[in-house]
Amino acid sequence: MVSENDLESALDKVRVDAAGPVAGVFGPESMTWRIDREAAVFLGAGRALLLQLAHPWVAAAIAEHSTTLVDPVGRFHRTFDVVFAMVFGSLDRALLSARQLHRRHTMIVGEMPETVGPFAAGSRYCANDIASLRWVHATLVGSALMAHDLILPPLMVEERERYWAESRTYGALFGLTDDDLPADWAGFAAYTAKMMQSETLTVSPAAREIAAQILGGARPWLRPPRWYRALTAKMLPERLRAGLGLAIDERDARSADTALRWIRRIYPKLPDRLRYASPYHEAQARLRGEPQPDWLTRGLNRLWIGRPQMDVRGKG
Repeated sequence: MVSENDLESALDKVRVDAAGPVAGVFGPESMTWRIDREAAVFLGAGRALLLQLAHPWVAAAIAEHSTTLVDPVGRFHRTFDVVFAMVFGSLDRALLSARQLHRRHTMIVGEMPETVGPFAAGSRYCANDIASLRWVHATLVGSALMAHDLILPPLMVEERERYWAESRTYGALFGLTDDDLPADWAGFAAYTAKMMQSETLTVSPAAREIAAQILGGARPWLRPPRWYRALTAKMLPERLRAGLGLAIDERDARSADTALRWIRRIYPKLPDRLRYASPYHEAQARLRGEPQPDWLTRGLNRLWIGRPQMDVRGKG
Protein backbone atom coordinates (compact mmCIF):
# COMPACT_ATOMS: atom_id res chain seq x y z
CA MET A 1 0.00 0.00 0.00
CA VAL A 2 1.10 3.56 -0.71
CA SER A 3 0.31 5.57 2.42
CA GLU A 4 0.08 9.35 2.55
CA ASN A 5 3.53 9.43 4.17
CA ASP A 6 4.89 7.21 1.39
CA LEU A 7 3.51 9.59 -1.19
CA GLU A 8 5.00 12.64 0.50
CA SER A 9 8.40 10.96 0.68
CA ALA A 10 8.20 10.21 -3.05
CA LEU A 11 7.11 13.78 -3.80
CA ASP A 12 10.06 15.16 -1.82
CA LYS A 13 12.35 13.39 -4.29
CA VAL A 14 10.31 14.62 -7.25
CA ARG A 15 10.64 18.19 -5.94
CA VAL A 16 14.41 17.92 -5.65
CA ASP A 17 14.86 16.46 -9.14
CA ALA A 18 12.23 18.62 -10.89
CA ALA A 19 13.09 20.87 -13.83
CA GLY A 20 11.83 23.90 -11.86
CA PRO A 21 8.81 25.59 -10.28
CA VAL A 22 7.61 26.94 -13.63
CA ALA A 23 8.92 24.20 -15.94
CA GLY A 24 7.38 21.52 -13.74
CA VAL A 25 8.54 18.00 -13.06
CA PHE A 26 10.05 17.25 -16.46
CA GLY A 27 10.50 20.45 -18.47
CA PRO A 28 10.86 21.24 -22.18
CA GLU A 29 14.12 19.34 -22.69
CA SER A 30 12.70 16.06 -21.43
CA MET A 31 11.78 12.99 -23.43
CA THR A 32 8.49 12.96 -21.54
CA TRP A 33 7.45 16.30 -23.04
CA ARG A 34 8.64 15.19 -26.45
CA ILE A 35 6.53 12.01 -26.37
CA ASP A 36 3.45 13.12 -24.44
CA ARG A 37 2.93 16.33 -26.39
CA GLU A 38 2.08 14.27 -29.48
CA ALA A 39 -1.67 13.96 -30.05
CA ALA A 40 -0.85 10.64 -31.71
CA VAL A 41 -0.27 9.03 -28.32
CA PHE A 42 -4.06 9.00 -27.98
CA LEU A 43 -3.93 6.04 -30.37
CA GLY A 44 -2.69 4.04 -27.39
CA ALA A 45 -5.36 5.19 -24.93
CA GLY A 46 -7.70 2.30 -25.69
CA ARG A 47 -4.88 -0.21 -25.28
CA ALA A 48 -3.91 1.25 -21.91
CA LEU A 49 -7.49 1.10 -20.63
CA LEU A 50 -8.06 -2.48 -21.79
CA LEU A 51 -4.78 -3.66 -20.28
CA GLN A 52 -5.80 -2.06 -17.01
CA LEU A 53 -9.18 -3.81 -17.20
CA ALA A 54 -7.37 -7.12 -17.68
CA HIS A 55 -6.18 -6.81 -14.07
CA PRO A 56 -9.12 -8.17 -12.01
CA TRP A 57 -8.61 -5.73 -9.14
CA VAL A 58 -8.63 -2.77 -11.54
CA ALA A 59 -11.70 -4.08 -13.36
CA ALA A 60 -13.58 -4.56 -10.08
CA ALA A 61 -12.63 -1.07 -8.93
CA ILE A 62 -13.78 0.50 -12.21
CA ALA A 63 -17.03 -1.48 -12.18
CA GLU A 64 -17.88 -0.51 -8.60
CA HIS A 65 -16.39 2.98 -8.22
CA SER A 66 -15.90 4.59 -11.63
CA THR A 67 -18.21 6.76 -13.74
CA THR A 68 -16.67 5.44 -16.95
CA LEU A 69 -19.93 3.99 -18.27
CA VAL A 70 -22.39 6.66 -17.11
CA ASP A 71 -20.07 9.59 -17.89
CA PRO A 72 -17.38 8.47 -20.37
CA VAL A 73 -16.56 12.00 -21.52
CA GLY A 74 -16.16 13.19 -17.94
CA ARG A 75 -13.95 10.22 -17.14
CA PHE A 76 -11.82 10.97 -20.21
CA HIS A 77 -11.42 14.59 -19.11
CA ARG A 78 -10.57 13.71 -15.51
CA THR A 79 -7.99 11.13 -16.59
CA PHE A 80 -6.21 13.41 -19.03
CA ASP A 81 -6.47 16.36 -16.63
CA VAL A 82 -4.44 14.38 -14.09
CA VAL A 83 -1.96 12.99 -16.62
CA PHE A 84 -1.31 16.30 -18.38
CA ALA A 85 -1.10 18.22 -15.09
CA MET A 86 1.59 15.81 -13.88
CA VAL A 87 3.51 16.05 -17.15
CA PHE A 88 2.99 19.65 -18.32
CA GLY A 89 1.78 21.48 -15.22
CA SER A 90 3.90 23.71 -13.02
CA LEU A 91 5.60 21.91 -10.15
CA ASP A 92 2.87 22.96 -7.71
CA ARG A 93 0.17 21.80 -10.12
CA ALA A 94 1.83 18.41 -10.66
CA LEU A 95 2.24 17.78 -6.92
CA LEU A 96 -1.34 18.87 -6.28
CA SER A 97 -2.59 16.39 -8.88
CA ALA A 98 -0.53 13.62 -7.31
CA ARG A 99 -2.07 14.30 -3.90
CA GLN A 100 -5.59 14.55 -5.31
CA LEU A 101 -5.18 11.26 -7.15
CA HIS A 102 -3.90 9.53 -4.02
CA ARG A 103 -6.81 10.83 -1.96
CA ARG A 104 -9.25 9.66 -4.62
CA HIS A 105 -7.61 6.23 -4.61
CA THR A 106 -7.89 5.90 -0.82
CA MET A 107 -11.67 5.79 -1.29
CA ILE A 108 -11.51 3.03 -3.90
CA VAL A 109 -11.54 -0.12 -1.79
CA GLY A 110 -13.76 -3.17 -1.89
CA GLU A 111 -13.99 -6.93 -2.22
CA MET A 112 -13.76 -9.13 -5.28
CA PRO A 113 -17.33 -10.19 -6.17
CA GLU A 114 -16.09 -13.51 -7.59
CA THR A 115 -12.89 -15.48 -8.05
CA VAL A 116 -10.93 -14.34 -11.10
CA GLY A 117 -7.50 -15.81 -11.81
CA PRO A 118 -5.43 -15.75 -8.61
CA PHE A 119 -7.83 -13.33 -6.88
CA ALA A 120 -10.36 -15.11 -4.65
CA ALA A 121 -13.92 -13.98 -4.13
CA GLY A 122 -14.07 -11.74 -1.08
CA SER A 123 -10.41 -10.73 -1.26
CA ARG A 124 -9.80 -7.04 -0.71
CA TYR A 125 -8.63 -4.64 -3.38
CA CYS A 126 -7.39 -1.08 -3.01
CA ALA A 127 -6.46 1.40 -5.71
CA ASN A 128 -3.33 2.45 -3.77
CA ASP A 129 -1.95 -1.10 -3.84
CA ILE A 130 1.64 -0.95 -5.10
CA ALA A 131 1.39 -3.87 -7.52
CA SER A 132 -1.77 -2.45 -9.08
CA LEU A 133 -0.29 1.03 -9.37
CA ARG A 134 2.83 -0.44 -10.97
CA TRP A 135 0.67 -2.11 -13.63
CA VAL A 136 -1.42 0.99 -14.32
CA HIS A 137 1.79 3.02 -14.62
CA ALA A 138 3.22 0.43 -17.03
CA THR A 139 0.15 0.56 -19.28
CA LEU A 140 0.35 4.34 -19.55
CA VAL A 141 4.08 4.45 -20.26
CA GLY A 142 4.17 1.48 -22.63
CA SER A 143 1.05 2.44 -24.58
CA ALA A 144 2.18 6.04 -25.10
CA LEU A 145 5.51 4.89 -26.53
CA MET A 146 3.90 2.17 -28.66
CA ALA A 147 1.50 4.72 -30.18
CA HIS A 148 4.36 7.16 -30.78
CA ASP A 149 6.41 4.53 -32.57
CA LEU A 150 3.45 3.51 -34.74
CA ILE A 151 3.35 6.96 -36.33
CA LEU A 152 6.75 8.56 -35.85
CA PRO A 153 10.36 7.31 -36.09
CA PRO A 154 11.01 4.93 -33.16
CA LEU A 155 13.21 6.17 -30.35
CA MET A 156 16.86 5.26 -30.34
CA VAL A 157 18.19 3.04 -27.56
CA GLU A 158 19.56 5.91 -25.47
CA GLU A 159 16.35 7.92 -25.95
CA ARG A 160 14.32 4.97 -24.77
CA GLU A 161 16.48 4.69 -21.64
CA ARG A 162 16.03 8.40 -20.95
CA TYR A 163 12.29 8.05 -21.38
CA TRP A 164 12.16 5.17 -18.93
CA ALA A 165 14.34 7.01 -16.40
CA GLU A 166 11.87 9.91 -16.53
CA SER A 167 8.98 7.44 -16.31
CA ARG A 168 10.34 6.31 -12.95
CA THR A 169 9.95 9.92 -11.81
CA TYR A 170 6.42 9.85 -13.22
CA GLY A 171 5.83 6.74 -11.12
CA ALA A 172 6.89 8.67 -8.02
CA LEU A 173 3.85 10.90 -8.57
CA PHE A 174 1.80 7.76 -7.88
CA GLY A 175 3.87 7.13 -4.76
CA LEU A 176 6.01 4.41 -6.35
CA THR A 177 9.67 4.27 -5.28
CA ASP A 178 12.75 3.28 -7.27
CA ASP A 179 12.53 -0.16 -5.65
CA ASP A 180 8.97 -0.58 -6.97
CA LEU A 181 9.96 -0.11 -10.62
CA PRO A 182 12.47 -1.77 -12.95
CA ALA A 183 15.86 -0.08 -13.11
CA ASP A 184 16.08 0.19 -16.91
CA TRP A 185 14.14 -0.29 -20.12
CA ALA A 186 15.15 -3.93 -20.46
CA GLY A 187 13.77 -4.57 -16.99
CA PHE A 188 10.56 -2.75 -17.86
CA ALA A 189 10.15 -4.78 -21.06
CA ALA A 190 10.75 -8.02 -19.12
CA TYR A 191 8.19 -6.99 -16.48
CA THR A 192 5.50 -6.20 -19.05
CA ALA A 193 6.18 -9.40 -21.02
CA LYS A 194 5.88 -11.46 -17.83
CA MET A 195 2.65 -9.71 -16.85
CA MET A 196 1.12 -10.30 -20.27
CA GLN A 197 1.55 -14.06 -19.81
CA SER A 198 0.73 -14.29 -16.12
CA GLU A 199 -2.57 -15.22 -14.49
CA THR A 200 -2.48 -11.84 -12.75
CA LEU A 201 -3.99 -10.57 -15.99
CA THR A 202 -7.20 -12.58 -16.27
CA VAL A 203 -10.20 -11.05 -18.00
CA SER A 204 -13.21 -10.98 -15.69
CA PRO A 205 -16.87 -10.75 -16.71
CA ALA A 206 -16.82 -7.15 -15.45
CA ALA A 207 -13.85 -6.35 -17.71
CA ARG A 208 -15.59 -7.86 -20.76
CA GLU A 209 -18.75 -5.89 -20.07
CA ILE A 210 -16.94 -2.60 -19.62
CA ALA A 211 -14.81 -3.17 -22.73
CA ALA A 212 -17.88 -4.06 -24.80
CA GLN A 213 -19.73 -0.93 -23.71
CA ILE A 214 -16.77 1.35 -24.31
CA LEU A 215 -15.74 -0.04 -27.69
CA GLY A 216 -19.20 -1.12 -28.82
CA GLY A 217 -20.75 2.13 -27.74
CA ALA A 218 -23.81 1.92 -25.56
CA ARG A 219 -24.17 5.49 -26.82
CA PRO A 220 -23.71 5.38 -30.62
CA TRP A 221 -22.52 8.99 -30.81
CA LEU A 222 -19.55 8.06 -28.58
CA ARG A 223 -18.66 4.84 -30.38
CA PRO A 224 -15.02 4.78 -31.55
CA PRO A 225 -14.65 4.34 -35.31
CA ARG A 226 -14.07 0.83 -36.70
CA TRP A 227 -10.42 1.52 -37.48
CA TYR A 228 -9.71 2.68 -33.89
CA ARG A 229 -11.41 -0.35 -32.37
CA ALA A 230 -9.47 -2.63 -34.70
CA LEU A 231 -6.15 -0.88 -34.05
CA THR A 232 -6.72 -1.08 -30.30
CA ALA A 233 -7.46 -4.80 -30.53
CA LYS A 234 -4.36 -5.41 -32.67
CA MET A 235 -2.18 -3.71 -30.04
CA LEU A 236 -3.20 -6.31 -27.43
CA PRO A 237 -1.73 -9.79 -26.90
CA GLU A 238 -3.89 -12.48 -28.51
CA ARG A 239 -4.70 -14.08 -25.15
CA LEU A 240 -6.17 -10.89 -23.73
CA ARG A 241 -7.82 -9.90 -27.00
CA ALA A 242 -9.67 -13.21 -27.03
CA GLY A 243 -10.57 -12.90 -23.36
CA LEU A 244 -12.08 -9.47 -23.99
CA GLY A 245 -14.04 -10.83 -26.95
CA LEU A 246 -12.37 -8.53 -29.48
CA ALA A 247 -12.45 -10.46 -32.73
CA ILE A 248 -10.77 -8.87 -35.76
CA ASP A 249 -11.97 -9.83 -39.24
CA GLU A 250 -10.34 -8.92 -42.55
CA ARG A 251 -12.43 -5.78 -42.90
CA ASP A 252 -11.35 -4.63 -39.44
CA ALA A 253 -7.71 -5.28 -40.22
CA ARG A 254 -7.92 -3.39 -43.52
CA SER A 255 -9.58 -0.40 -41.88
CA ALA A 256 -6.83 -0.21 -39.24
CA ASP A 257 -4.05 -0.56 -41.83
CA THR A 258 -5.60 2.07 -44.10
CA ALA A 259 -6.03 4.51 -41.22
CA LEU A 260 -2.42 4.04 -40.15
CA ARG A 261 -1.15 4.68 -43.69
CA TRP A 262 -3.07 7.96 -43.88
CA ILE A 263 -2.12 9.06 -40.37
CA ARG A 264 1.57 8.37 -41.02
CA ARG A 265 1.36 10.43 -44.21
CA ILE A 266 -0.60 13.38 -42.84
CA TYR A 267 0.32 13.62 -39.17
CA PRO A 268 3.96 14.84 -39.51
CA LYS A 269 2.70 17.68 -41.75
CA LEU A 270 0.13 19.01 -39.28
CA PRO A 271 0.78 22.46 -37.76
CA ASP A 272 2.13 22.27 -34.24
CA ARG A 273 -1.05 23.80 -32.81
CA LEU A 274 -3.00 20.72 -33.94
CA ARG A 275 -0.29 18.08 -33.73
CA TYR A 276 0.68 18.79 -30.12
CA ALA A 277 -1.79 18.47 -27.23
CA SER A 278 -3.03 21.83 -25.96
CA PRO A 279 -1.69 21.40 -22.37
CA TYR A 280 1.78 21.36 -23.93
CA HIS A 281 1.05 24.74 -25.54
CA GLU A 282 -0.21 26.02 -22.20
CA ALA A 283 3.08 24.92 -20.63
CA GLN A 284 5.04 26.75 -23.33
CA ALA A 285 2.99 29.89 -22.69
CA ARG A 286 3.74 29.59 -18.97
CA LEU A 287 7.46 29.36 -19.72
CA ARG A 288 7.16 32.57 -21.76
CA GLY A 289 5.67 34.30 -18.73
CA GLU A 290 2.17 34.61 -20.17
CA PRO A 291 -0.47 34.63 -17.39
CA GLN A 292 -2.87 32.42 -19.33
CA PRO A 293 -2.89 30.55 -22.63
CA ASP A 294 -4.44 32.12 -25.72
CA TRP A 295 -8.04 31.55 -26.83
CA LEU A 296 -7.19 28.62 -29.13
CA THR A 297 -5.30 26.73 -26.44
CA ARG A 298 -8.09 27.38 -23.94
CA GLY A 299 -10.64 26.08 -26.42
CA LEU A 300 -8.64 22.95 -27.21
CA ASN A 301 -8.02 22.40 -23.49
CA ARG A 302 -11.78 21.99 -23.09
CA LEU A 303 -11.58 19.06 -25.50
CA TRP A 304 -8.56 17.47 -23.81
CA ILE A 305 -9.14 18.14 -20.10
CA GLY A 306 -12.66 19.55 -19.89
CA ARG A 307 -11.65 23.05 -18.78
CA PRO A 308 -9.68 25.94 -20.26
CA GLN A 309 -6.55 25.88 -18.11
CA MET A 310 -4.44 23.63 -15.87
CA ASP A 311 -4.72 26.14 -13.05
CA VAL A 312 -3.75 25.45 -9.44
CA ARG A 313 -6.93 25.62 -7.41
CA GLY A 314 -5.41 25.99 -3.99
CA LYS A 315 -2.88 24.06 -2.01
CA GLY A 316 -3.07 20.30 -1.70
